[in-house]
Amino acid sequence: SQAALQFSLLLPARATTVHKQWIPNTNFETASNWDQGRIPCARDVVHFQKNKVISVFVGSPHALTDMYLPLNGELVLASGAGFAAFDGSWDPGCDPGAAVRFSDAEQQEWFDPTLWQPVPTGGEPELSGSIFSVDEERVPCWYDDVIFQPDTSFRVSTDSVQPEIRVRSISLMGQRLSSPEAWAGYLRGPSAPLRFHGNASLRVLGTGCPQRSGCACGNAPDGHRICAALLRAAGGQCPAPACPSPLTPLGHCCGVCGATINLDFTPDFDLQKYQDRLVQALLRQPEYRGVKMAMSKVHREQPFLGEAPRSSTPLIQIVLIDDGAGAQTGTAAKQMAESIMEDIAQHGEALGILSGKMEVATGSTSSGQLGSHMSSRVTAGTVLGILFSLLFLGGILFLYRKGRLR
Repeated sequence: SQAALQFSLLLPARATTVHKQWIPNTNFETASNWDQGRIPCARDVVHFQKNKVISVFVGSPHALTDMYLPLNGELVLASGAGFAAFDGSWDPGCDPGAAVRFSDAEQQEWFDPTLWQPVPTGGEPELSGSIFSVDEERVPCWYDDVIFQPDTSFRVSTDSVQPEIRVRSISLMGQRLSSPEAWAGYLRGPSAPLRFHGNASLRVLGTGCPQRSGCACGNAPDGHRICAALLRAAGGQCPAPACPSPLTPLGHCCGVCGATINLDFTPDFDLQKYQDRLVQALLRQPEYRGVKMAMSKVHREQPFLGEAPRSSTPLIQIVLIDDGAGAQTGTAAKQMAESIMEDIAQHGEALGILSGKMEVATGSTSSGQLGSHMSSRVTAGTVLGILFSLLFLGGILFLYRKGRLR
């Protein structure tokens, strides 16, 4: 294991940008978009809500008895698609016909993590289930590429506490818009207000994270929206954890069992290289087969002298969970966290890690342990700095009392 940790220092870093794809659509041929749970057929009367703005992609020809259109919307027809009046001929499976209504897409929100999925970018498929994101990072971060599937229409609310939502690029209808100018051109077209609505504007930056230590996602101000959406999908409350004292990682909505490690780092720290290092040396090993890992830069709010205003300190957060059950819940994650801490003790300085603090929650009653490590160089420097400060202050006080300092 130690040899693997040393070897992985030579691995090239992968790009930190992630592709995140919007899942729902407003396509005519998507059965779940209709209240009958099926695509309208020839004897049906199709209803779009009069006052609902909508964009609908139509991929094939359809015969219908009647269709009521909205006051503001669009039908995007693929090549060969279209509508014709029902001629009264027999249509199997469509007798006697019904009123079929298009579902309301107004409530589909940008900050709903359940409506996004990561898109593989040529990485290792066997590890795709072992790397996850905390809830705030399941929604596109400012350095991510956003994908709306080709040949689909959609309707998404961009309501936010922030005035704008930033992303690296947006792909829609098979075209990638990766510059502010290209995105501005799309916004001037007729389809943009039919597909995007809300109080925040979307902004395409065209650039990714420039820092080797990674960048914070930027979704923390809308964390309450993200958690509210997850809780709605979960029935209103977080799942009951299997450990008595669950952990709550930064950027995550519900408590988890396992382990977290917070790293303080230097400018030499490389987030992606370090993740590759842990994947190669630990996550690939059979004893950690059921462990999942999330790693990212987050910001920890700290009070200034115990009062507001508050300062924000960047740190690297590692979250480890596993598939253990009962008393074994979190055990494998804890063992992997201990291995990471041992590696930091030996190689932290070379990796650009100043210190690491570990917290554990398992299914056993001994959970909630807290461990930490700080390199001897940093510890010694801190102690000497404190002693020097005390001597300096003592000297000033001595001179003041002797009357030599006014």
